[in-house]
Amino acid sequence: MLDEHTLAFVDFTGNKQFISQGNLSENPKAHLFLMDYAHRQRIKIWGNAEVIEGDKELVAQLMPADYQAKPEQVIVFTVTAWDANCPQHIPVRFDAV
Repeated sequence: MLDEHTLAFVDFTGNKQFISQGNLSENPKAHLFLMDYAHRQRIKIWGNAEVIEGDKELVAQLMPADYQAKPEQVIVFTVTAWDANCPQHIPVRFDAV
């Protein structure tokens, strides 16, 4: 978190998320769905996302310690609303043995 309304994460080389980046250049509106299958809970977050390239200080701030991937850019997500969603349609997930 950058502040109480802003999430950000590093996008790494090789993720090939060009569709997302292209879409954000045309329309910054985005949604995040955070799932906790074990507890059948879901958070939906609405906001605007922006791709930031070339900001070495921001990358350094967000880069996970000792992670060896090459950072390519940062996605900054400004939250406009959120909601804890009903678990009715969250499937129960079982790991294959």
